[in-house]
Amino acid sequence: MLQLSDKWAPILTNQAETGMGYQIVSVHLLDGRRFDGVVIDSGFITRVGRSAAVPFVEAEIADIVITHDKCVAGLIS
Repeated sequence: MLQLSDKWAPILTNQAETGMGYQIVSVHLLDGRRFDGVVIDSGFITRVGRSAAVPFVEAEIADIVITHDKCVAGLIS
């Protein structure tokens, strides 16, 4: 699990929730990698796709894009 700083609050709070208290996003890193199906719940990245492991740190994040894609996040089949 990775807690996000207040830096990301404007992006997250100005977008609709995917479900009660959470959003599904794509995280774009400074090195060009992209992680889809990332679940952010109450300011914490709680899973990346179907894994609870977060393979990056906040300093590597270039952008967060809300997608609401439950399939990629493994929340539905």
